[in-house]
Amino acid sequence: MPNDFNQQIIDEFRANAGRVGGPFEGARLILLTTTGARTGAGHTTPVAYLPDGGQRILVIASAAGAERHPQWYRNLVADPQVTVEDGTFTYSARAEVLTGDERDRLFGRAAQDDPGWADYQAKTSRVIPVVALYEQAGGPPDAPSWGAALKMIHDAFRRELALIRAEVDRSGPALGAQLRVNCLTVCAGLHGHHSNEDAGMFAGIGAQRPDLAPVLDRLREEHQRVAELLGELQQTLTADGADREQVREQVREQVGRLVAELEAHLAYEEEQLIPVLDGVG
Repeated sequence: MPNDFNQQIIDEFRANAGRVGGPFEGARLILLTTTGARTGAGHTTPVAYLPDGGQRILVIASAAGAERHPQWYRNLVADPQVTVEDGTFTYSARAEVLTGDERDRLFGRAAQDDPGWADYQAKTSRVIPVVALYEQAGGPPDAPSWGAALKMIHDAFRRELALIRAEVDRSGPALGAQLRVNCLTVCAGLHGHHSNEDAGMFAGIGAQRPDLAPVLDRLREEHQRVAELLGELQQTLTADGADREQVREQVREQVGRLVAELEAHLAYEEEQLIPVLDGVG
C-alpha cells in the first residue's frame, strides 16, 4: 500500500490529468504500477521520468540517495511487466534495467541537466539504477469522450512544451544533452500526432461532414507550418560544431515561435472539432 504522502500525489495526479502541485509541481511524473515481489499485489508509486525518444522513457531508482533500492525497483526486477499512467494514457510496459556503458551514459546525461541526480549518487554506495520502460500495449486516452480525449492530448503537449521552455530559460550557456533529447522527443511526438490526425481523424470527419472542408484544409495547412518549425528546431538541436551559446539562443527563440503558433492551432482545432467529436456540432 502506498504511504499517505504518495497516495495524496496519486489521487491528485489522477484527478487532474497528471498535474500535481506542491514539491512536484512542474515535474515530469508518471504513476508506475508494479507487482509486489513478496505479495503479488499491485503497487503504485509516483516516479519522475525522463524522455528518451519515442520508444521508451527512463526512470531512475534514486530513492533520494538511500542505501536501499526503492520497493518499486525491487518489484520490477522480479517482474518487469508494469503499468504506466502518464496523465493522458495508461499503458502496459516492459521494464529493462540498463547496465554498463549505457547506464553510465544515460545517468550522466540526466545529471548534467539536473545535478540532483549526482548528489543522490554521492550519498550512497550503491550504483543507482536506470530503467527503461518500453510501451507494449495501450489504448485511447483516459477521457469520457472523444472531444475530451483530444483536449487531454493537446494539454499534454502544452505542458511538455511549457516545461521545455522553462528548462531552456534556466539552462546555462549551453544546452545539456538531456534537454536536447526532451526537445527532440516532443518534436517527434507532435509530428506523429499531426500525421495521425491528417490520415485518421480529419479523413473521417471530412467524409461525414463535407461542410467542414475549409476548417480541415486550414488545420492541415497549420500542420505543415508546425512541421516547418519542428524541422528548424530539430536542425538546430542536431547541428555539429555550432557555437553552444548561439544554439541555446536559437532554440529559445524557436521554441517560443513553436509554442505561439501551436497554441493558436490547438485552440482553433478544439473550437471547431470538439463539438463535432462529441456529437453536438
